[in-house]
Amino acid sequence: MLLKDIRDYQILFLSLFLVLGIGTRDWTLRPELIGVAIATCSATQWLLSYVINKEQKTNDTGHMKNLRSALITSLGLSLLLRADHWTTMAFAATSAIASKFLFRLGDKHFFNPANFGIISALLLTPDAWVSPGQWGEEWWYGLLFAGTGGMILQRIGRWDTTAAFLGAYSLLEAIRNLWLGWTWDVYWHRLMSGSLLLFALFMVTDPRSIPNARIGRVIWAVCIAILTFILRNYFFISTAVFWALFALAPLTILLDVLWSAQRFSWGDREDKQAGEAEEVGEMRGILNNS
Repeated sequence: MLLKDIRDYQILFLSLFLVLGIGTRDWTLRPELIGVAIATCSATQWLLSYVINKEQKTNDTGHMKNLRSALITSLGLSLLLRADHWTTMAFAATSAIASKFLFRLGDKHFFNPANFGIISALLLTPDAWVSPGQWGEEWWYGLLFAGTGGMILQRIGRWDTTAAFLGAYSLLEAIRNLWLGWTWDVYWHRLMSGSLLLFALFMVTDPRSIPNARIGRVIWAVCIAILTFILRNYFFISTAVFWALFALAPLTILLDVLWSAQRFSWGDREDKQAGEAEEVGEMRGILNNS
């Protein structure tokens, strides 16, 4: 791997998606709003980290110096959220980063930052909107998202969450399709959405805000799929996935209590993978010498 931290790949891929969307999908996206999102997320991350260090009288500058999380959040907002005024994007970015510091239990935040910023802007500003169909239904977008997202999920070990969400949601849609007697092209039309895949691969799998235990993650993802299905098909909310994730984010707290497990840590994950690679190397050396 050329990049040591998997978050660097997230930043690379999200940047690629942003360039791809602007270049191939004719998005009416203003470059200055992307700059506002990046600058506001980074500044908010630094400022709140500084304030907390002062209040707790600590000298932990890790959050202040490492702005990868803020950059990932700003790219997610740029990909999904649209606004007429820069103040709306700045409000969404500030809300997104602030949610990590305000809504937490112990050392864990339970709202996905980008999702929290999107919902905050939709609720509290007059000019914010999300376009779930902005990627269309071209198959090669799906392959690109699945390939890049799959690489990240393999590294962080959260395939179970994506599989549970997509499996439950596609099953519910299939049952509804059979019940209504529709043809299967309608079914595939509802599933072949680039935005749905982006959500399933890059948002609902955020390892720092979802349940720690595998059983908790599976239950949580299935619940989100059920609520998404209800909101989309019975309340006709096109942005159902984002509202479902927002509404069920606090469920993470209960699931972590019911099924305890070690919280995900980027450093621990890298150390573990390095240790596994070292063990494999040692085993190969033993076999070659025997």
